[in-house]
Amino acid sequence: MTTQHQHWGSRLTFILAATGSAVGLGNIWKFPYMVGESGGAAFVLVYLLCIAAIGMPVLIAEWLLGRRGQKNAIDTMRDLAKENGRSSAWTLLGVSSVLVGAVILSFYSVIGGWSLYYTVQAGAGQFAEQDAAGISDLFEQMLASPATLLLAHTVFMAATVAIVARGLKGGIEASVRLLMPTLAGLILVLLAYAVSTGHFGEAFSYMFSFDLREISGGTVLAAMGQAFFTLSVGAGVMIAYGSYLGHETNLLSTARTVILFDTGFALAAGLIIFPIVFANGLETSEGPGLIFVTLPLAFAEMIGGTVIGLLFFLLLSFAALTSSISLLEPVVEFLSERSSLGRAVSTAVAGAVIWALGIAALLSFNVWSAPLPVIGMNVFDSLDVITSQYMLPLNGLFAALFVGWALKWQGVQDELGLSGGGAALWSILARLVAPVGVAVVFVAGFF
Repeated sequence: MTTQHQHWGSRLTFILAATGSAVGLGNIWKFPYMVGESGGAAFVLVYLLCIAAIGMPVLIAEWLLGRRGQKNAIDTMRDLAKENGRSSAWTLLGVSSVLVGAVILSFYSVIGGWSLYYTVQAGAGQFAEQDAAGISDLFEQMLASPATLLLAHTVFMAATVAIVARGLKGGIEASVRLLMPTLAGLILVLLAYAVSTGHFGEAFSYMFSFDLREISGGTVLAAMGQAFFTLSVGAGVMIAYGSYLGHETNLLSTARTVILFDTGFALAAGLIIFPIVFANGLETSEGPGLIFVTLPLAFAEMIGGTVIGLLFFLLLSFAALTSSISLLEPVVEFLSERSSLGRAVSTAVAGAVIWALGIAALLSFNVWSAPLPVIGMNVFDSLDVITSQYMLPLNGLFAALFVGWALKWQGVQDELGLSGGGAALWSILARLVAPVGVAVVFVAGFF
């Protein structure tokens, strides 16, 4: 069953939605701890290069595919392949993208649940007068309780389903118009606090004093995976969001704006968290718990910290929601267009399946913490590494190859409004730099 596609209400709304998909736990939770685990400034340097040379061309490619197809990612790839005389096997790119997005949401919802839990804890004043050991204990107690994690995961997924079920305008657009500007304002407040810690210069040096000797194959692979994760490319999201775009939107300038906002949020998150880490003598390589251990220390010490902490974790939860609704949307778009279920039922069905997979992920922190055979990691870590470091780049690689080599090149230039030198530069990036960069780094990750 096919349905008439809606369109975004305005270019600004689309920018907020695309930025909301990018900004969230990927920037505020994952980026700082990836910096800490993967070499500090060396990781930041490679990340920025990957965003500019690889992430941006792939982002534009996925928007272009969505706008050209005006359907869900799977049918878009099928139709465009047929229209351009290419193999129907390209449909598998759409299938893989939608599935990867669903898998990411399954464990992303678990972390979103952490944000909800910490919102409640902050509101109850649990951070007040706590020292580093007390904050760490709070985090460990949460992870050790399957019931707590299940409840938080369930509430987060229910909120995601409720928003997506309301559709493009009533759900996604309405949420991002309110939440994203508010989150940006709070980030600025926390950044001002970070400057006052006396360790801002140390944090700045840690993030931006590049030493090329620190760059390794693992650093590059992790940085590229994070670039794809934070931009939501390779997961069907941007193809789905692109399918709601009208032709009046300039993809190139819009991509620059989204990437500027996305990168700004990520760097700001690091400059908020690392001064707190250094001020309290903590380790930068604490891993996924970094934001849930370090920021509460600041809230415990600052004037009005209970209120600020409550607002931060509430808005962190909302930022996580803007990303989770984008991850659910490609699945719902496919089900609602290819079945008679309707949007509300399609959303409920997709949400239930993803929620069930998330249970295995949350149990990785307690009763199923043992590594899986062969893989050597628990379920949560396995899903994270397989999707963000392998599947997202692979999907992005094939999206770039399809746009660069399978679509009629004149049509691509017309779609992007390019000619002359601009078209030549885009050709180099989309046809050579992005695909070769992804392929080389992907292969290097196996050695």
